Amino acid sequence: MINRRTFGKAVGLGTGAAAATMFGLPGNASAATAARPSAGPAPTVPLVTPGTHTGFSTLKQVRAGVLDVGYAELGPSHGPVVLLLHGWPYDIHSFVDVAPLLADQGYRVLVPYLRGHGSTTFLSRRTPRTAEQSAVALDIIAFMDALRIDQALLAGFDWGSRTADIIAALWPERVKALVSTSGYVITNVQTQLSPAAPAVEHNWWYQWYFSTDRGKQAMENETERIALCRYVWTLVSPNWAFDDATFARTAEAFKNPDYAAVVLFNYRWRIGLLETEPRYAHYEKQLAAAPSIGVPTVTLDPALDPFTAPGDGTGYRDHFTGPYLHRTIQNIGHNLPQEAPTVFAQAVVDADHL
Repeated sequence: MINRRTFGKAVGLGTGAAAATMFGLPGNASAATAARPSAGPAPTVPLVTPGTHTGFSTLKQVRAGVLDVGYAELGPSHGPVVLLLHGWPYDIHSFVDVAPLLADQGYRVLVPYLRGHGSTTFLSRRTPRTAEQSAVALDIIAFMDALRIDQALLAGFDWGSRTADIIAALWPERVKALVSTSGYVITNVQTQLSPAAPAVEHNWWYQWYFSTDRGKQAMENETERIALCRYVWTLVSPNWAFDDATFARTAEAFKNPDYAAVVLFNYRWRIGLLETEPRYAHYEKQLAAAPSIGVPTVTLDPALDPFTAPGDGTGYRDHFTGPYLHRTIQNIGHNLPQEAPTVFAQAVVDADHL
């Protein structure tokens, strides 16, 4: 989920006017000065009903860095590359409707399982099952290198937004454009050590739960962690009427043997309960300085997501220094790409044309 401190700082700013409806129609979206390419305006992505697709036809594997990464691939092999990055507690099925829409627009779409999820496994039993934010970002850099991808459009939500933000900030040459749900969500562990507003702390109940032995036991029990993840879905996407089959398809990814270790480390590390592994300390020091992001960016705020800060994106606007659009999506919760796939796909296309 998003950085609680980023959310907390925005409390009290007041809610701004919506920039888009749940169908992605532009409202009061703001753009930077850079003009669109001479090829013309961005095409309109066709409207698709959420849940039209239920799965990916084939999954691939590639050795990348410390991982054997499982991923879906759609679209022409020589098309411009889009990487779609999922969050927690989700998996690649968050993009099951988005990926075909982008493939039909001529993009080569890659949807990897993050470490500890699905068919992504560690190559060595000796590799620490850590999940610092920079570790996850470096996994994606290694994934791009393994597939010989120099540059891609990055788009994500939750952990995926954070990962994409980090790559755009530290390795901007690898990012053609960015779509970041919830805006700038790079974590500063030091600021996380101070209390946030009570309402913010309440939203993070599972983070505190994971810091206890009870929470650890629940996450290490496959049945209990799957039940917990389903409960989180209902809280953070109150308007999403997903069925049992939809959740079950994603829940398969939670059966990865490293799932509990990775998730527990990530949330415990964010609040300073675990130390950064030395190999990632340099990157975390850079990220603690809140580096700006200069690549063309579209930020999306789901209006019903309890982690969406008030202010219509104003709380993080200054972090983005390049061509920029912001949209608030009405009636949509945390899992924006699966709840509103056309909106998300359109944002990717629009980012590519900034």
